[in-house]
Amino acid sequence: MDQDPLERIAAALEQLVPTASGPTDLAGADAFVWHAAANSLRPVAKVSRVPLALLKGIDPVRDQLLENTQRFAKGLPANNALLWGARGMGKSSLIKAVHGDIVAEAPGALALVEIHRDDIASLGELMGVLAGSDRRVIVFCDDLSFDGGSAYQSLKGALEGGIEGRPGNVVIYATSNRRHMMPRDMIENEQSTAISPGEAVEEKVSLSDRFGLWLGFHATSQEDFFAMVEAYADHFGLDVAVDALHGAAIEWSMIRGARSGRVAWQFIQDLAGKLGKTLDG
Repeated sequence: MDQDPLERIAAALEQLVPTASGPTDLAGADAFVWHAAANSLRPVAKVSRVPLALLKGIDPVRDQLLENTQRFAKGLPANNALLWGARGMGKSSLIKAVHGDIVAEAPGALALVEIHRDDIASLGELMGVLAGSDRRVIVFCDDLSFDGGSAYQSLKGALEGGIEGRPGNVVIYATSNRRHMMPRDMIENEQSTAISPGEAVEEKVSLSDRFGLWLGFHATSQEDFFAMVEAYADHFGLDVAVDALHGAAIEWSMIRGARSGRVAWQFIQDLAGKLGKTLDG
């Protein structure tokens, strides 16, 4: 018997409407991206990262973050971490590298979930999804800042202050170019317009205080810059004499007007291209 026309129309409309995605099984991958609109986690098959051993010039902060993360992966107490400071110095690269180092030694021990800063308001929903898992999870937000609005309240609640609090199987790692994740002009505006300027500013900057681990990244020295390019050149088999490598690296940094991990990597990409070499692995 032919299907009723109304039933056919209803069936066609159902196919056009996307079904709501449920939370992804955290055992299915080591890394995920949170999609707030669908309230779901998308697995990442291959994380874009560099080996931990190639991150030079940041030894103290590298060791602190690695130790904190190793404790957390073992089920021991650990702190939320704020990585702040100079652009291009490897803040987000360090988080991804530390995660990669740990899962290489202990497969399945730790998941990395990235939440985009525009989705911070949905952090509570993400925490609800992760709380139902037995797996240890790093929630990672890159380039975090607040220029206005109330999204910082969602992060504040997730860090410590909410009724439910942060799930025991979750730590939050964030990067920011600003120590207090607010532009200076916004802080000054709060001071000039509030009835109690000190209290108004204290309310805004208190968010960074809720990260137990503050790791500062600062402009690199020429010696550390050389160490970065040497490590990359050696890792990728770029056959260039050390003196020539240093000279070309200095020239590149002068053109860019900066020395950083990012500038070192961009120099290596340019050098490899000139040598006709690929940067596999």
